Amino acid sequence: MNKSTILNEILEHNENFVKNHEYEKYETTKFPNKRMVILTCMDTRLLELLPKALNMGNGDAKLIKDAGGLVSHPFGSVMRSILIAVYELQAQEVLVIAHYDCGMSGLKAEPVIENMKERGITQETIDTLIYSGIDIHQWLHGFDNVTESVEHSVDIIKHHPLMPEGIPVHGLVIDPKTGKLDLVVDGYDN
Repeated sequence: MNKSTILNEILEHNENFVKNHEYEKYETTKFPNKRMVILTCMDTRLLELLPKALNMGNGDAKLIKDAGGLVSHPFGSVMRSILIAVYELQAQEVLVIAHYDCGMSGLKAEPVIENMKERGITQETIDTLIYSGIDIHQWLHGFDNVTESVEHSVDIIKHHPLMPEGIPVHGLVIDPKTGKLDLVVDGYDN
């Protein structure tokens, strides 16, 4: 299926969605009903499974998705989003939810860089990034252990200099087949 066909299907569906007022059952405010912000992975298996496994519906939480469900930089867009959710959007708890069988687990930069080159990114471009101070190998590196990854992200969030005291930061790992949650960090204990 080509890209324009996918886009055309989306636009056609959207036109009917709006025309039939299907959006009405999703109406809510910008504030999360359950006063939480969740950082999780962009994995396709979690699109519907994660909210169902957490008993959440539209409007219940702020949801941030990235590869691996990671806070990879304390002043990157993920951490900024968490802080905005806490300070401006009434989130009172943070959940970091990674998953087993994640594509970021064991990911090494070299194969990604090789794939980039095969798709037209030149070595010169990569070298320019490296010479500019970007550690592209570290930036593209995944994690070796999902539990340690969750603990690390929880630690960054909990101890961030701009995170207010008293915000529980929980860490969990979900099974992408069954939806079972394993608790890694209970934010109420910290």
